[in-house]
Amino acid sequence: MQSRLKRKPARPDRFHDALTIASETGLLRGAKTEVVRGRMPKALVLKAKATSGARSDTELIEMALANLAVADQYPDWLLSQRGTVGKETDLEF
Repeated sequence: MQSRLKRKPARPDRFHDALTIASETGLLRGAKTEVVRGRMPKALVLKAKATSGARSDTELIEMALANLAVADQYPDWLLSQRGTVGKETDLEF
């Protein structure tokens, strides 16, 4: 029997969206001068990279921080995207 509290893992799009919001709000501007580090269980890092699509530890930390920093803005941003098509979308048949 599956618990109702279990959530599906977030899609990599969610992390990309968090980076997009962070960029649009200026959070990714400026020099990268802060060092953030910590020791984590290997399984946690590997699972987080697989879930998020991050290719490096730095990218993983940036995605995680962006996700935390813009979490409250995500619902409004997502709703504002309704009816829009991304520039990278191939509309040719």
